[in-house]
Amino acid sequence: MREAIAWYLGTARAVRCEPEQVVIVAGSQQAIYLAALVLLDKGDSVWIEDPGYLGARGAFQIAGACLIPVPVDEQGLRVSDGVRLDHNARLVYVTPSNQYPLTVTMSLPRRLELLEWAENSGAWIIEDDYDSEFRYSRRPIAALQGLDRYGRVVYLGTFSKLLVPTLRIGYFVLPPELVDVFSAASSLISRHPPALQQIVLTDFIEQGHLARHIRRMRTLYMERQAEFIEAARGELGGLLEITAPDAGTHVVARLPPGVDARVAARSAELHGVETRPLSNYFLNGSGSNSLILGYGAFTKRQSLAGMRKLAVALGQHER
Repeated sequence: MREAIAWYLGTARAVRCEPEQVVIVAGSQQAIYLAALVLLDKGDSVWIEDPGYLGARGAFQIAGACLIPVPVDEQGLRVSDGVRLDHNARLVYVTPSNQYPLTVTMSLPRRLELLEWAENSGAWIIEDDYDSEFRYSRRPIAALQGLDRYGRVVYLGTFSKLLVPTLRIGYFVLPPELVDVFSAASSLISRHPPALQQIVLTDFIEQGHLARHIRRMRTLYMERQAEFIEAARGELGGLLEITAPDAGTHVVARLPPGVDARVAARSAELHGVETRPLSNYFLNGSGSNSLILGYGAFTKRQSLAGMRKLAVALGQHER
């Protein structure tokens, strides 16, 4: 399994690693929690993207870390702001290839700036590469780990996003000096994911099925995104401003001025549409007046029906 993952990441994500650097875990959430336990002492500062992934925030809070929310713009994490807020942070958590939830990609200058700061400060970078393969306008962006000359990046990925959510298999790619301690800590939390699933997944990768599956799903998600946005623009009529992202399976949609995203989300739920306010993903609850809408699971007909329901819900709040 480790050999198959190392080969796949080298060819698909430009990750530089040997099989011995791969540690298998039960999904990316366990990986984040494990990294927090191993790399942090209580009270250590951690840069987190703001807005950012709630599961990572929770894992670091459980570990007793001091969370430093660092703003994200169109080029990704604002490293200079992180340095200004806390230049002695012990760890940085980033989603550089497809930032969650804003779907932006960290630029090359920002990546190099982050790596340089981590080397100079002795900090660790956790790169969560959770669904980097689903990019539509161009080839997937190479991983941050492949640029790391200093051995400061802890790379993690998961097959749950690529295949099915119930397949709880994720992995680390670790700097060599961290392999033993992560392996020991992992064995205390859970011995290993089910062996049979690992055997089947290894064959799935080695026989080329994973690569074909990713190509097929990339095309499907790109089609569903186009259908979703077409339905939104046809049915919502100015109630939401939606821009097609380059990657992922959700969009960030901006509400008109004066419409509260939390109120709009509750109204949408009453009409059978699940959405989330973007403000939920900011540490202090602030943020733009926007909603997060997922499209990856829906056919064209389902997207159209959902948009009609959403139009009724949002129409109640239009001024």
